Amino acid sequence: MPDTITSTVANNGANDGADNRIDTTGLAISYADVAGAAERIAGVAHRTPVLTSRTADTLTGGDLLFKCENFQRTGAFKIRGAYNAVSRFTPVQRALGAVAYSSGNHAQALALAASMLKVKSTIVMPQDAPASKLAATRGYGADVVLYDRYAEPPDAAVARVLEERGGVLVPPFDHPHVMAGQGTVAKELIEEAGRTGGPLDLLVVPTGGGGLLSGCVIAAKTLNPGCRVVGVEPEAGNDAQQSLRSGAIVRIDAPKTIADGAQSRAVGQLTFPVMQRLVDDIVTVTDDQLVDAMRFFAARMKMLVEPTGCLAAAAVLSGKFDVRGKRVGIVVTGGNVDLARFASLVAG
Repeated sequence: MPDTITSTVANNGANDGADNRIDTTGLAISYADVAGAAERIAGVAHRTPVLTSRTADTLTGGDLLFKCENFQRTGAFKIRGAYNAVSRFTPVQRALGAVAYSSGNHAQALALAASMLKVKSTIVMPQDAPASKLAATRGYGADVVLYDRYAEPPDAAVARVLEERGGVLVPPFDHPHVMAGQGTVAKELIEEAGRTGGPLDLLVVPTGGGGLLSGCVIAAKTLNPGCRVVGVEPEAGNDAQQSLRSGAIVRIDAPKTIADGAQSRAVGQLTFPVMQRLVDDIVTVTDDQLVDAMRFFAARMKMLVEPTGCLAAAAVLSGKFDVRGKRVGIVVTGGNVDLARFASLVAG
């Protein structure tokens, strides 16, 4: 991959046609990798809808565009990075099979991607992962190995599996092919924004380990250079926020939050340098604010969104920053939540 990307973007409303240069020297990916991933996943991952809500615009004073990855294959954005990664396996790697650890969405995505590409998969999942995610991962053909996330870090659990079974590790976020695949979310959103009313002023992205955020910020700063990019994570697990503000990766204990897809203990060695150089800020939201966003999506936009998928929307709807008069892209990452769990949260 090139160390530096010089991108000339056609005038589609997302960019004035200027020759926009962002320096990706020393970073794990460049915009060329995101563009390549977009070609690789075309026809596999859905180009998900970008929806609007007059009520949300009235509440916030902004022009909000929701990129709805809850309508993606497997119910979340993760198929983008998983398929991009497995599709690039060598013949030797394909024979060994894919191994991953995940609370659910990456697990399902990797299981499906591997199945489509005729590669066996083994997924290490926490014992308390949502039942629907466990069932779906097994349904896509993966062999699931359970571990206790509060007693053992995921990297230790997956190391045991790799030693016992072998295979090629595809991490949920700290991998260049995964990061590039996730960046196609922002690429599509910015292209759609350009067609429907002009460039984004702000892009808000849920954040766990930083794979989605790092890929999206590369795409956003290339295609829409005036756009600010802000990550959002649970208040109980603000390792990314601490890391960005301290200038070094901060590791925390497994956070207890309803946002199970953002319970990472630390951002990645590859994702953090991208975030540090290009991300404008990271904010946090409480579990109560996530539930409020879940209710909003269900009541006003008729969508089922999982708690983690509500991170970005919760930040905007709760007024974490002033979006009045701004065109704002909001990434809705997924909709994989047990119906009983969803009902108990929104009814509480």
